[in-house]
Amino acid sequence: MTARTEVAVAMLHQNDRWLLQLRDDVEGIIAPGCWGLFGGHLEACESAEVGLRRELLEEINLRARHLMPWFTHLNKQRLLHVFVGPLPVPVDALTLMEGQDLTLASLAQIQRGRIYSTELKESRALAGCMTLVVQQLRSNPPSKGH
Repeated sequence: MTARTEVAVAMLHQNDRWLLQLRDDVEGIIAPGCWGLFGGHLEACESAEVGLRRELLEEINLRARHLMPWFTHLNKQRLLHVFVGPLPVPVDALTLMEGQDLTLASLAQIQRGRIYSTELKESRALAGCMTLVVQQLRSNPPSKGH
């Protein structure tokens, strides 16, 4: 039996837009070439919040201040922890160290299922986990205090 992967990601918001990462086009990773959220796999004995903070520092050089648990989703392969919080700096202050592009997208853009990449000059699909996020945004939106 394979161990269940544990992942933590962040829905960071600024001016009613959400920060997305265009994942690398690399074989063997989850959702290559698709738009998803920043975050990643937890290391052994690492809490979801600690792992997410580490991933945000590694991926965009962000020391996130206010991250609140929003929801979790469990399936046979993965335990997904989704956190929400404000993006405290302008997007152009972030240093993209993992992925091909990043953007702030509105809920309407996310719901359309494709986001335009200014780096690649083309639209790309959303990662599968974004369906869960859109469902939660509709049914259980995070409070404005987050």
